[in-house]
Amino acid sequence: MPVVPPLLTRIDHIGVACRDLQATVGLYEATFGLKVVSFEVNEEQGVREAMLRIGGDGDPVGGDWLLGGGPSIGMLPGGYVQLLEPLGADTPVGRFLARRGEGIHHVGYGVSDIRQALTAIGGTDVRLLDERPRHGSMGASIAFLHPADLGGVLTELVEPPDPRTNPHPTPRRPE
Repeated sequence: MPVVPPLLTRIDHIGVACRDLQATVGLYEATFGLKVVSFEVNEEQGVREAMLRIGGDGDPVGGDWLLGGGPSIGMLPGGYVQLLEPLGADTPVGRFLARRGEGIHHVGYGVSDIRQALTAIGGTDVRLLDERPRHGSMGASIAFLHPADLGGVLTELVEPPDPRTNPHPTPRRPE
């Protein structure tokens, strides 16, 4: 069996489906002391979302860690909790909530080159839900893999934006 070079660079985030984004953000802030670094509405995916930073310090999109240089001395390579509230019942997260209730929706893994990762994974028995990258949270490029082929886990590949050319604005709470 050939040796496959690792495609995944880190656990980027855990996506958690919730019915009330504001209440769930408050729960995570009060319970864990996490800070929101991004609020977004993604019409294409049918969600309102909040990204809460775990660990690390410095730049909310990861600084040197995301540029492939590894963490700076004393900097932990933290990830995120992504809280997802559906914009409607007939959206992927809305259907998930109806079937399973609140809880872990997906796991997002970092990749350094999403197109390369999709090509490599496309040559395996794992089905691609996205044949090419699309826009994701905080300006990242993302693609999903079929959960039935990965032990029932909806898997997201995440290539972060280059913070030198795509800085993320200060978060603001949704209206």
